[in-house]
Amino acid sequence: YSGSFPKLIVDLFGYLEGDGCVKDNSFTLGGDQATCEADGGTWELDYDYPNPNAPNGSKVAWLGALVGSLIRPVGGIMADKFGGAKMTMIAIVFTTIAAFAQGALVSICRKLDDPNKYYGAFIFLFLCLFLGTGFMNGTTFRTIGVLFPPEESGPVLGWSSAIASYGAFIIPVMFGISLTAGAPEVTFYGLGGYYVTCAILNFWYYLRPGCEKPGV
Repeated sequence: YSGSFPKLIVDLFGYLEGDGCVKDNSFTLGGDQATCEADGGTWELDYDYPNPNAPNGSKVAWLGALVGSLIRPVGGIMADKFGGAKMTMIAIVFTTIAAFAQGALVSICRKLDDPNKYYGAFIFLFLCLFLGTGFMNGTTFRTIGVLFPPEESGPVLGWSSAIASYGAFIIPVMFGISLTAGAPEVTFYGLGGYYVTCAILNFWYYLRPGCEKPGV
């Protein structure tokens, strides 16, 4: 998420839509079409122009990595105390709610003339996603250490870390595709659906009565 965080801020809050006149590569909001064209300009409808009050995404871009790295050991400690599968499930539910809520918020923001009033909620939900995924990272690593014998847990942890590193590439690509299509909320909904499948698998193998690996 951290790689997409500042880009989404720019795309959602950095530009506004409005009708106005474009002349000499300069946009003037408002006015009327006749006056614009008589003055040698071009009248544009729903023109994307820079938001003069746009938030500075660079000021908060570092929050994702900070929050994720700080919460990760907490996830491991809580998993040691209460069980990795239980703590993972709580984190999955939390992150799923945050993902779907962020998708709904992004969808609302895209339709507003001025989405700045939802900027605080946008940041809050993104931080919830960083908290949830960082916490899950800690609980998952603890669970792997319990599931596998010592001679296997090390290689499995290394393999899991290698797979997880692809997230830094895949998630920005997903957001890039959805932004190009004009529907960035789809990525959040897709990730929310992915978390639901994780919850189902976690419950089936580690939490349900008579599961394959109870007590992890």
